[in-house]
Amino acid sequence: MCVSDTEENEMRCDVDAWLTMTAMDLGRGIETGEICPVELTDTYLAAIDAHPMSHRIYARITHDRARAEAQVAKWRAEADQRLGPLDGVPVSWKDLFDTADIVTEAGSKILAGRTPTSDARVLASATAAGTVCLGKTHMSELAFSGLGLNPVMETSPCVNDHMAVSGGSSSGAAASVAFGLAPLAIGSDTGGSVRIPAAWNDLVGLKTTSGRLSLTGVVPLCERFDTVGPLARSVDDAAAALAAMERRDFAMLEPVSLAGLRVGVLETIALDEVRDAPMRGFQRGLDAMTNAGAAIERFECDAVTSAMDLTGILFTTEAYGTWRDVIEETPDLMFPEILGRFRSGAQYSGADYVAAWRRLTALRAEYAAATAHYDVVITPTSAILPPNVERLLSDRDYYVTENLLSLRNTRIGNIMGLAALTIPTGIASTGIQLMSPPNTEERLLAIGKSLESALA
Repeated sequence: MCVSDTEENEMRCDVDAWLTMTAMDLGRGIETGEICPVELTDTYLAAIDAHPMSHRIYARITHDRARAEAQVAKWRAEADQRLGPLDGVPVSWKDLFDTADIVTEAGSKILAGRTPTSDARVLASATAAGTVCLGKTHMSELAFSGLGLNPVMETSPCVNDHMAVSGGSSSGAAASVAFGLAPLAIGSDTGGSVRIPAAWNDLVGLKTTSGRLSLTGVVPLCERFDTVGPLARSVDDAAAALAAMERRDFAMLEPVSLAGLRVGVLETIALDEVRDAPMRGFQRGLDAMTNAGAAIERFECDAVTSAMDLTGILFTTEAYGTWRDVIEETPDLMFPEILGRFRSGAQYSGADYVAAWRRLTALRAEYAAATAHYDVVITPTSAILPPNVERLLSDRDYYVTENLLSLRNTRIGNIMGLAALTIPTGIASTGIQLMSPPNTEERLLAIGKSLESALA
């Protein structure tokens, strides 16, 4: 059968549209037979191969694995035996998730050539749910920076400013979705490493509760704070990804009415030094909630200040204790700023570390009591916009200031052990962060879906 130029152009347009669709919409297209998983995967692989910045986004592309998984997904779809809403949908994975027989280096030359023999448990679960592994994305070295600056490997670009960093440490994860090179990405979040790159690239990012998703086969930074989470084009996509990684059936989110929702605006620390665009984005989100009838209350919380004072000892001590022996074998292979951050953990004693954790446990209880009457607590996701790459490399004062401010607000969610979600505000590279008690992701996502609609 001959195909006219017009028909061929229409078919090409349909395929190109796949590169901007949500993961759930792609899954629905597979379900109805309008989208073939093999063609979908080939479309994404071709886009990656052709993109001029793909080498800054993907550390490696798993062509063979992706095509094999897509073929099996196609057979399941044809047999009406799909495994879930993301069956046949391509996904990118941050390069700290182990992949069987595929190099996993966590953004560092000290792990050059490291090749696991099995998949990380969350990757195995997502594969069992039918997702297709596109490849591994670049990241901050050993995940220890919120900027995404990695001069020893690659620094991924921000979709809104190609001369700026994309945020870290899940830098390539965010860029893969934002640049249309993956419909969904999986990253990790220890101090904001999902939420910062998500916010700076106008995506949804979910920080899960510590311990909810398995860390087996995930290269660690600080295991007591490390979490796994998705970066996505919609809240529904994030919810579906969470279900896939937990190997459970996905239930569509039922939006929560914002009318009467009790919302706490955390003013302690979180509103300090917030620059103009992030504040305008936050205000836009706050206005959307107010206009929808939410009950807004501004509050201070001394427990947050005290807890944030503990982050230096808690994060750096565990990070250096985890990596000291490996790092000190070949320290010259590391970016000096990241090396220095790790080594700062050597100044604390074991007694200091234990005392800090005991203090944090009490502070978490204080925070929980102070916020128990709120449905959700909100802040700007980041106080700043993505910084310029060249200036970060040439101006150390700028590097230090921007690095600290980038993760400051998101770190509140980690230090307090919360579930947290960032939603794009509609102002480029800004997000509004929603936080709720541990293991309340479903409720948080439902609220986030309602805010997403209100902002739209």
